Amino acid sequence: MIIEHILDSKRCAVWAGMGTGKTVATLTAIEALLMVEDDPVLVVAPLRVATGTWPDEVLKWEHLRGMNVVTITGTEKERVEAVRSPAQVYTTNYEQLVWLVAYWGDKWPYRTVVLDESTRVKSFRLRQGGKRAQALGSIAHTRIDRIIELTGTPASNGLKDLWGQAWFLDAGNRLGRTFTAFSQRWFQTARDGFGLEPMRHAQKEIQDKLRDVCLTIEAKDWFDLKKPIINDIMVTLPPKARKHYKEMEKEMFTSLDSGHEVEAFNAAAKTQKCLQIANGAMYVGEGAAEWRELHKAKIEALDSIVEEAAGMPVLVAYNFRSDLARLLKAFPQGRHLDKNPQTIRDWNEGKIPLMFAHPASAGHGLNLQDGGNILVFFAVDFNLENHLQIIERIGPVRQLQAGYDRPVFIHRILAKGTVDELVLERLETKREVQDILLDAMKRYKKLK
Repeated sequence: MIIEHILDSKRCAVWAGMGTGKTVATLTAIEALLMVEDDPVLVVAPLRVATGTWPDEVLKWEHLRGMNVVTITGTEKERVEAVRSPAQVYTTNYEQLVWLVAYWGDKWPYRTVVLDESTRVKSFRLRQGGKRAQALGSIAHTRIDRIIELTGTPASNGLKDLWGQAWFLDAGNRLGRTFTAFSQRWFQTARDGFGLEPMRHAQKEIQDKLRDVCLTIEAKDWFDLKKPIINDIMVTLPPKARKHYKEMEKEMFTSLDSGHEVEAFNAAAKTQKCLQIANGAMYVGEGAAEWRELHKAKIEALDSIVEEAAGMPVLVAYNFRSDLARLLKAFPQGRHLDKNPQTIRDWNEGKIPLMFAHPASAGHGLNLQDGGNILVFFAVDFNLENHLQIIERIGPVRQLQAGYDRPVFIHRILAKGTVDELVLERLETKREVQDILLDAMKRYKKLK
């Protein structure tokens, strides 16, 4: 189904549930295209996906093993050497787009471009937005003949995520030439006066507009899935840490109550100090370079989980650099999921008993299911997309794909009476961050 959709359309999107095999299907479609087209294909993906997932996928399947893949990453010298090496498929990360577009100029050679995790270009705007999306936008409809977008979470933060991605498919023909036109047609000011919310008819109309270019596949339609077993572990902050937390909480709510416009990103940013304390450490001074430990409540909870796992590998999601430093010290047998593709291979081969990964780096496209079926959230964060993505790295779909008949265990370590509980509300209800914080502020003021 995915292969036919790609081959039948010059520009299309595949919204396939995480773990439904869209990488191998896309490579199979590319193989068919290469039989009739001489131009090389460029795959743009998150760094670890570009360096590990796509090259490894070619080696997994016999019908793809003749495909030559070169990765464009590293220093400028390494990148220049890579682009000059002959290959059928080139992979690179989104951070290299500005350089790559400038390097080729009018001689851009990739007539087919695959955008893996296409939400990375959702920030595109005609006169503003992210630099990477702007660089790609400058050639998207002049030097690129075919664009294939892949993602399992096209609109995790709402329908507004779709305009930028859709623009690369049709230059605004379906959803409006500009983001302003898109917003005016399908959005209205939110009831609380902050930001935008979709009108009642928006979702159906937007879906109808995109139906001919977007293929949606949900794993539940193809697999007999078992839901993950979720275990919330509540820890209590010790008195001294609780005192620090209350002071920071007061500052957070005072800032939110200042009367300034509250955007989702800014509102979430105001919670970071509280989240740090809930995890067990707090940054001090300027530049967020130094931190001091306030408690070990979450580390002690993780230790119990690891002990109960009885040798089974455990994947641990952390949030701050201070979290990682403390985890590595407390669990010397653990490894950090770094940029080396070999680390993922070692995990999947059972050589790493405990691996620490940041959801923003260990989400999109990585295959971690062979390494285990236990995920622990040492820390939680408001970013819903990252949260869902890291779950699916070892999730039920990928377990079934790999031939494992085993449940997926998700342990969430939460500090009682802290912002952790607000994050949990966001993850379970998908409510906007600012709405949750404003409601919490109202409750806080009533208790004063």
